[in-house]
Amino acid sequence: MTRRTARRKRGERISEVSNVTWNSRPKEMSQSRESLVFSLATLVVVVAVYVAPLTALSTSDLPLRKHRALKMDEARLTINNELSTDVVVSWVSERCYQCSYQQLGVVRAAPSPGQPGSVDFAVNTQHEITLQLNSSLATAFCTLAFHFGEHGIYDLWLKNPTNSSVVNCSLMTLADPVNSYIPILIAFLIFTGLALLFTIGKTLLRLEVVKALLFRIGGAMETERLINSELGSPGMTTAPVTDNILPPPPTSSKRLQSLDTFRGISLVIMVFVNYGGGRYWFFKHESWNGLTVADLVFPWFVFIMGTSIALSINSLLRAGSTRLSLLWKAVQRSLQLFLIGLIVINPSYCHGPLSWDNLRIPGVLQRLAWSYLVVACLDLLVARGHLDVYTPEVWWSKGVDVLMYWPAWLCVLVLEIVWLCLTFLLPVPDCPTGYLGPGGIGDMGLYPNCTGGAAAYIDRWLLGENHIYQHPSFRVIYATHVPYDPEGVLGSINSILMAFLGLQAGKIILHYRDLPRSIMSRFLIWGLILGVISATLTKCSANQGFIPVNKNLWSLSYVTTLASFAYVLLAVIYYIVDVKKWWSGAPFYYPAQRLTA
Repeated sequence: MTRRTARRKRGERISEVSNVTWNSRPKEMSQSRESLVFSLATLVVVVAVYVAPLTALSTSDLPLRKHRALKMDEARLTINNELSTDVVVSWVSERCYQCSYQQLGVVRAAPSPGQPGSVDFAVNTQHEITLQLNSSLATAFCTLAFHFGEHGIYDLWLKNPTNSSVVNCSLMTLADPVNSYIPILIAFLIFTGLALLFTIGKTLLRLEVVKALLFRIGGAMETERLINSELGSPGMTTAPVTDNILPPPPTSSKRLQSLDTFRGISLVIMVFVNYGGGRYWFFKHESWNGLTVADLVFPWFVFIMGTSIALSINSLLRAGSTRLSLLWKAVQRSLQLFLIGLIVINPSYCHGPLSWDNLRIPGVLQRLAWSYLVVACLDLLVARGHLDVYTPEVWWSKGVDVLMYWPAWLCVLVLEIVWLCLTFLLPVPDCPTGYLGPGGIGDMGLYPNCTGGAAAYIDRWLLGENHIYQHPSFRVIYATHVPYDPEGVLGSINSILMAFLGLQAGKIILHYRDLPRSIMSRFLIWGLILGVISATLTKCSANQGFIPVNKNLWSLSYVTTLASFAYVLLAVIYYIVDVKKWWSGAPFYYPAQRLTA
């Protein structure tokens, strides 16, 4: 007790000494703080009074003007007019096919010599645009095609130095644009570097020297484990050995990782596109005719859904399920998808609470539900649980994956004939029959209210104008004012065709499961056939063909083109992942597994 009391007293003395020492410093510290604050304040005043005006004067020799902050994909264009007449500025995008010019603004005439009229414009930088400068009397001064760079600053001068009828238009770059492709380039280089490191690592692991080193390390660890298991390490409890006593259970049929990889690629691109895709133009849907990366995703997902239908129904039939029970499951799943798309993720939420007055009925999940139901019913009509093996001597054995299911093919052909007849023969009021254009300012503004032709007319007639998509993406380029739904009724026929072509890929896998060469050759043959059909329909052009590739219409050429790409891509992935096993399909394999689970 006496020792504890002595220690406590000693601690109290030490604390008293430290408190006395600390209390003797406040005056010195407060003085140093005040001097530091005073010196910082003096420095700030000097910078504000002397340096800031100098930097402001040195930024530009031109008079300062308050500008709106530029957004992404915008540049600033200042048009200076030294003419004695007002100038009307119009523009058109290179992505707008056969479009009339839209007015950008008016630049007033020069109020006095040497003092030009000047107006600032924010111009789009995603694509090349053509500027047309006319007088108020529609006299053309000049036409200029230029691809402005993002956040660039440009000056356009209109001069008439000799007072003649010739107007001199000159464009100058005041501030260089930024390179908006650097982020995606860096991301590409990072992923490429990771892939190279992975490939180099796998190559090193195959070397005998590395194998021997790993074997030595693994042997030492195994020896230590055996010693511990025999002698027992402290605190370790041993469990009864049950390994390798019973034979392994029978495994189910091998799952093709290439299908999950293909599905995962579609999912990853779909998520990336839906979250903006960095606002790069090639990660956005094409305005009307043509293709971008964003236009590949949905059809590929529909395609691989059809492939999964073939494999799933065959497996369930072999397991003893009845066709009626499978039909009921397909109806239930389709109804669930349709209701989720209609109620849960309906874009009408962006404009307030859901109301029947403005509820959008078509949608992505609704189209998936419809395509799934129809293709599942067609497959249940013709599918077989146990597939017969035909020898090559049978004349039709090489086409068994098609000929055995001719009733389903006949139904799909009838649906396509219906699509062709409705698209090109149905009369649409105040529009040319068979019109496939965007309306608005397209086709030189001759048919402003004919967007989508028969497809839009059928949607308005069946669903009502308030129950289809009100803000289509092509409105920005083509200045349309008519509602149009890219997931409308008529396009759903071609989505059924896309899913059925995927179903055909599943039939090929089922009939030639143990023959990888036959599977790949048939995938490539189908890709070639569909590619030839697409080339014929489009005349190998974006806008000049009989039926252009168009995502908004889900045109026939759009389906055949994307199905051709899907067959070729699936053949490549199947060869790399399932045949040669050079790649496991990671990381795309995992999200697809989660989805199917």
